[in-house]
Amino acid sequence: MTLSVLTILVLVLVVAVLIVIGLWAYGTANRLDRLHVRSDLSWQALDAALARRAVVVRAAVAALDSPEGQSLAALAVQAERSDRDERESAENALSSALSSFDFERLRPQLVAELADAEARVLIARRFHNDAVRDTLALRTRRPVRWLHLGGMAPLPTYFEITERSSSPAVTDGLALDSVRTSARVVLLDDQGRVLLLRGHDPTVPDVYYWFTVGGAVEQGENLRAAAVREMAEETGYVAAVDSLRGPMWRRVAVFSWNGQLIRSEELFFALRANGFEPRHDGFTDLEERSIAGYRWCTADEIRELSESGETVYPRDLPDLLDEAGVVASAAHDPEVRAIT
Repeated sequence: MTLSVLTILVLVLVVAVLIVIGLWAYGTANRLDRLHVRSDLSWQALDAALARRAVVVRAAVAALDSPEGQSLAALAVQAERSDRDERESAENALSSALSSFDFERLRPQLVAELADAEARVLIARRFHNDAVRDTLALRTRRPVRWLHLGGMAPLPTYFEITERSSSPAVTDGLALDSVRTSARVVLLDDQGRVLLLRGHDPTVPDVYYWFTVGGAVEQGENLRAAAVREMAEETGYVAAVDSLRGPMWRRVAVFSWNGQLIRSEELFFALRANGFEPRHDGFTDLEERSIAGYRWCTADEIRELSESGETVYPRDLPDLLDEAGVVASAAHDPEVRAIT
């Protein structure tokens, strides 16, 4: 039996359509898988941020021998122990109680720690809900549902928690003394080590921590210029503005420093340089009193510092160094992403 030309063309067309549909289905299923992984990871990050907030709340009110403090601690414990289905209402109950709490009864360092914990919760929630939105947008399309491309994976769910204007993270009650933008540099040598400075709050001279090079952007200054200036002042290393790569990361931090409660939006650049001995002849008087030393560190050495009890900012820096190295060697600037 001989097939006509028309029949052959129809068969070829059907096969081509099936191939196209198959490729689309395969690509969509892979994309869905990545979206589900993203929403799972974002929930883990949100869960960790919520758990940290509960721990900070309990630590902050531990010194207060009052019914209000005991009530807050009980709500924090309840939020920690709640199932996923009950977590949202438990966390909102804690948020509501925090909104009416008199934070002036706490030490500034505890207020700053709680403010930072709340800011991280709000950022993590936004990223989680963004991941859920993108996943649901694809999962609920008719062709995706008809072909069951989502498999048996449960649909991710939003997590809604009140963003309170009276939160210490954005408060005007326990007033923020400063809201600023900072330019920071992950300065790497040819061995992949990062330069960290060691310092302390001038009002708390016995508590030291490590941090990357950088500081506040001055009025009329752009991010790159601020990063280059801060690097020259703090290390003596002079770099060209266009040698920086980034910004690559964005971090929001609320902290107490020199008697002030500060909210800082930090943008991080990457730069690779030959190893050098940092100088501090460009320090301001305040930096002379608050910066005690420096060290070139590998990721493992940063982890050792953390394990020994010394805080390093940003906290995830050991896991981020490889990414910073890739960015520093790239020809183009990356997209900015949030870190904690």
